[in-house]
Amino acid sequence: MVWPDQSNHHGTLFGGAALSMLDRLAFVQGSRALRGTVVTAAVGRLDFMAPVPAGHAVEGQARLLRRGVRSAVVAGRLVAEDLLSGRRTLCLAGEFTMVRRASAAVEGLPAAQTATARADASTGPGAEPARASESPRACRAAGRRPRPLATARVAEIVFPGHANHRGILHGGPAMAWMAKAGFVAATRQTRRSVVMACSERMDFVAPARVGEVVEVLAEVVATGRRSVRVAARMEAECPVTGERRRCTTAELVYVVVRD
Repeated sequence: MVWPDQSNHHGTLFGGAALSMLDRLAFVQGSRALRGTVVTAAVGRLDFMAPVPAGHAVEGQARLLRRGVRSAVVAGRLVAEDLLSGRRTLCLAGEFTMVRRASAAVEGLPAAQTATARADASTGPGAEPARASESPRACRAAGRRPRPLATARVAEIVFPGHANHRGILHGGPAMAWMAKAGFVAATRQTRRSVVMACSERMDFVAPARVGEVVEVLAEVVATGRRSVRVAARMEAECPVTGERRRCTTAELVYVVVRD
């Protein structure tokens, strides 16, 4: 999501914030390709194609162009989505060269390949394209086949500011990321303004550590007249080893705001 504090005086996403989103996305993709701690070595051509108004969601897409022994070139794009209409617009594209530290080498890397990673750009790299605009109940009543329920995916990097004194992700940021993914999924499902009504259950089963990438998947599991139930789960991935673990699950309920 694009928040007001990321916007300029025109009410659109600030260029520096957009660049930061792509850089974090390149970090995630570069870490997965090189399996180590990476840094940004260079930024290629950047093309700003369209503004992103505050309140829109931004999806990051990354593609691995080339990979060497210690470096990788990643092509990144930001696509804005109006969650109320579903309209999507390509906003920014660029190339990033990521370099792995010499001490972080990992044996047995596969051959260079093309890959895609998605990212929600409220702070960094995730949301899947909109897939649903009306409830399954309404479709069945009209004799139509229900569309798939909406989903959203959010990926974030765990920075020291997100962690507690033990270097483990604090519960607050984890809950915020899951709520954000749930909000996007619920809005895509209804195509109306929604707010969170309650969190019925939340289970923390494993930690996420500083430097790891966390990925939240939010899926709409049920809909009512004005409410949407979303199941969210968060997994952590170690950039060096590729190990993934499930950290948190939650059940969230959102309701449509009356116009």
